[in-house]
Amino acid sequence: MACRSIALAAAVQLFSVISARADDGALIGRWYAALLVADRTELSDLLADDVRIKLDDLGIVQTKQEFIASIDDWEGAVAGAEIRHRIEKTEGGVTTVIACYDFPNNDMLMQETFAIADNRITASSQAAIAENCDGY
Repeated sequence: MACRSIALAAAVQLFSVISARADDGALIGRWYAALLVADRTELSDLLADDVRIKLDDLGIVQTKQEFIASIDDWEGAVAGAEIRHRIEKTEGGVTTVIACYDFPNNDMLMQETFAIADNRITASSQAAIAENCDGY
């Protein structure tokens, strides 16, 4: 009987972890969909109020307000683009994503990380890993 209880507890915990990963994957999917169309409302809803977004290549760390304000510039850059992404791993509450930003005149391969809590992105970083998406 004790073995069944332990097995049941382990199964419940595993299901909880799998559900959390699925929820994080859905949230990240929403992130890229909103980013592609520069949806400020959706992006704002996805970000925690105290989020920090680190743009490694530019040496910039943005607050939520700074990031949302930067969407004006992003909107023109993303017109006609496509963003493809795949989750590489989820470990220690951080999900690592490989994303191909395929702009009309060039593309770029990025590694992006997302810390997620309570269905909000609490931290994010991004860094270029290639000047094209050939390795995607």
